[in-house]
Amino acid sequence: MLLVGEPILGHEEKNALCDVIDSGWLTMGDRVRAFEEAFAHAHGAEDSVAVNSCTAALHLILHALGLGPGDEVLVPSLTFVATANSVLYVGATPVFVDIQSADVPLMSLAEAEARCTPRTKAVILVHFAGYLPDRAAWQAFAHRRGLLLIEDAAHAPGLREVGTFGVAAAFSFYGNKNMTTGEGGAVIARDSELLATIRQARGHGMTSGTRQRLDARTPTYDVTMIGFNYRLDELRAAIGLAQLRHLPHWNEARRALTAEYRQRLAFHCPGLTVPFSQPRLTTCHIMPVLLPVGTDRQSVIDHLRADGIQTTIHYSPVHLMTLYANLWRGISLPRTEDFARRELTLPLHPRMDAANVETVAASLGQALRSRASVEAVA
Repeated sequence: MLLVGEPILGHEEKNALCDVIDSGWLTMGDRVRAFEEAFAHAHGAEDSVAVNSCTAALHLILHALGLGPGDEVLVPSLTFVATANSVLYVGATPVFVDIQSADVPLMSLAEAEARCTPRTKAVILVHFAGYLPDRAAWQAFAHRRGLLLIEDAAHAPGLREVGTFGVAAAFSFYGNKNMTTGEGGAVIARDSELLATIRQARGHGMTSGTRQRLDARTPTYDVTMIGFNYRLDELRAAIGLAQLRHLPHWNEARRALTAEYRQRLAFHCPGLTVPFSQPRLTTCHIMPVLLPVGTDRQSVIDHLRADGIQTTIHYSPVHLMTLYANLWRGISLPRTEDFARRELTLPLHPRMDAANVETVAASLGQALRSRASVEAVA
């Protein structure tokens, strides 16, 4: 089965894990700190905080910024549910914003402007599929409205521009991401005080960690703020250090495969829409396509699966999920809803080659032609 996403793990990761086990120190030690420094350096930042998920990273950012009840945060509905959940965690209200277009399925600046109220305090920009929005335009909007800009960069590790839009950026190292630690995440914030608050809140609000107390030869600590158990362990940090060394090469491989896809899909699937037709900064995390209007998506999924090709969907709109639909009724985001009805995510990862891309494109083209033939007969 050709999978939608597949991590690359090998001897480097195995050796790194063995080294941690041999050291006898498994949690919040030297490797976590080394990973934080290396990840920050890869993005042109002075420092970062490693955590156990991107969800934790988003929650910590919102918490450290003091957002809470009565505050509104603009979020896209075309995202993983964690983006909106993190707003609920701090007691604030997520306000869902439509996408710009089928070609640019990123949060619409015009719609964001229209949904602002006196209670709007922040915007979470999601770098969907690894594609970055117009930084200058969003910064001007945030400055004009007095809003905090936060990046959900789960799809976009490795670009130095990520983490420079606003106050902080959250990253994911889940198993299907461009680099992985299995579970894990990180925060980049340019304000050292904000980052220090996030670092302390990560570990129950304690003023020191176990390794720090060992090095300082004192067992005492204090708790000066509410905190959470969002720490990253040494094992995952060791994997992250190994993965990070290959991230630039893997991102380039994804870009090359995406370019190959665009050519082959244009040949095999002339009725297909491939978003992001204009050049943008991107990590090419996933390969989303839009099926022609009226296509039975499940029949296409079944056809590709019969050919040994996995597909998936990014994403079911959050505002239509039962929890959110019950909390806020009557929300209509027509462009997001149309995109979500027709979107299909094709396999894309560095283990693939041009022959794999041709196989997927040809199978998809055949599935679409079969649909057209059935409609013609009907």
